[in-house]
Amino acid sequence: MVPTTTVAPRLEAPQPKEEPQVAPSASEIVSRGMEIARLEAQIAREWENYQQRPRRRFIGARAQEFRFARYIEDWRAKVERVGELNYPHAARNQRIYGSMVVTVSIKSDGSLERVEINRPSGQRILDAAAVRIVQLAAPFAPFPADIAKDTDILSITRTWIFTRTDQLVTE
Repeated sequence: MVPTTTVAPRLEAPQPKEEPQVAPSASEIVSRGMEIARLEAQIAREWENYQQRPRRRFIGARAQEFRFARYIEDWRAKVERVGELNYPHAARNQRIYGSMVVTVSIKSDGSLERVEINRPSGQRILDAAAVRIVQLAAPFAPFPADIAKDTDILSITRTWIFTRTDQLVTE
C-alpha cells in the first residue's frame, strides 16, 4: 500500500470590505471648521498668556554673572545687617542656633514677592525670624537695567545660619 498524504485546504484570511467613502455633509464641514477656529483661538490665548508671565531667574550662592553677583552681594549685606539688629531674643536667651535654606523672590522694582523656607532649621523661632528679617529688610534696591532687561522676578536661594555668637550669616 502506498501511503497517502492529505493536504489541508488553505484558509484565506477574510479581506476587510472596503466601505465606500461618504463625503461629509456641509453641516459637518462647518462644524469642524468652527472647532478648528475655536482651538486656534484657545492656543493663541494660551500663548499670549505664556508670553506675559513674569520672567524668573533663580540664583544660588554661587552667582556666576557679575550683574547678578553685585546685586546679590548688596542684598546679602542688607539682610545680614537687618538680621543682626533683629536677631530673635528668644533664640538668644534660649541659646537656639541652626541653619536653614531660604529662597527670597524679589520683583524688579525691589518689592518682595515671597519668602520660602526650603529646608527648615527644625526650630520654629529661627524659621519665623528668617521670614521676619526679610520682610523688615524689604524693599530692596530695584534691579539695575542690565538685570531688568531680561528678569522680572529674581529668586535668591541661600543657606542662612543663626550662629552661636548671635549673628545671622548667609552663604
